Amino acid sequence: MIFALLLLAALFLAWSNGANDNFKGVATLYGSATAGFRRSLLWASGATALGSMVSVSLAGTLARRFSGKGLIPESFLDASALTAIGLAGAVTIFLATMIGMPTSTTHALTGALAGVGVAAAGLGQVDWAVFGGKFATPLLVSPVLAIAATAAVYPVLRGARRRLGVERQTCLCVGEGGRVLVPLAGGAAAMAAGGAPPVTIGDGARCVERYEGRFVGIEAQKAVDVVHYLSAGAVCFARAVNDTPKIAALLLAAAGLGLPDLGRVGLLLVAVAMTAGGLVQSRKVAETMSRRITDLNAGQGLTANLATAALVLGASRLGLPVSTTHVSCGTIFGIGLVNRSARAGTIAQILATWVTTLPLGFVLGGGLYLLLTAGPG
Repeated sequence: MIFALLLLAALFLAWSNGANDNFKGVATLYGSATAGFRRSLLWASGATALGSMVSVSLAGTLARRFSGKGLIPESFLDASALTAIGLAGAVTIFLATMIGMPTSTTHALTGALAGVGVAAAGLGQVDWAVFGGKFATPLLVSPVLAIAATAAVYPVLRGARRRLGVERQTCLCVGEGGRVLVPLAGGAAAMAAGGAPPVTIGDGARCVERYEGRFVGIEAQKAVDVVHYLSAGAVCFARAVNDTPKIAALLLAAAGLGLPDLGRVGLLLVAVAMTAGGLVQSRKVAETMSRRITDLNAGQGLTANLATAALVLGASRLGLPVSTTHVSCGTIFGIGLVNRSARAGTIAQILATWVTTLPLGFVLGGGLYLLLTAGPG
């Protein structure tokens, strides 16, 4: 009975994780109008599934760490503790998803681990040095690194684009419904020079910033779009590599306690639940990540994705449980700071969610453990 509950907890955690996290990698595709919502979601789902399938071989250290060993004394790490950790993490993430706020699975699980540890073994039995050094520190540092990396890399890439003669192309949209789109290569300067830009008819969805010019014989916009898609897929892949072991660790630890060992079947179930959660329930978080933080063009979205993929994959190889949410949001925050279009209200709401995620996971983890281990009376 307890194993069935543990399995349901792990699958609920995987579903909630997918609903909150799957779209984060492709948020810049949707936000920059490079792709629509449905196409972005399908691309994210495929990359997530692939990342889940290869995650164990690339990130085994994470799977061992999130079994709770080193933080909770092994003698207290039983099926009830694992179930409480899974349920607490799942509920924390699910609540954030319902209000459209991106949050951290790593934060939720870390809080749940600490809460269960205190409830099971007492305050003095939790290794707070491990908690701070191996869990909390990477979580605090990752968004700062993401903002700094993006703010440093974007001006370099922008300068390289200009040196290659690739210019941004803007549009003047006139009227409602069917619109006259007037692409202005070089913006107002082209008009001042007396140029006669071509006029096309379309709707507002086509009135987006594009790039004009060629790079190694390829149209600049096509090159940016291809690399943007690839980078978005890389972010989704990296996120799955980093997050799947954290969830599968619950089942891995259960097998070590003498409960059924699902092996690869367990990983497959986690991957399916994660993908399904993203397909069904990701819209609210998608709108927040893509539209509410800052305005994006394709080049800026590409920069954010490259920085996110590099940081998350690097962390996975080192076994550091960084938050993909913090990294991906941090890179978008960085773009907002550089282009001066960051929306402070949305960023404040996201930061408030991050601040409350860990303590909520802590309270839920400890409370659920006490509930599961309470006697009949």
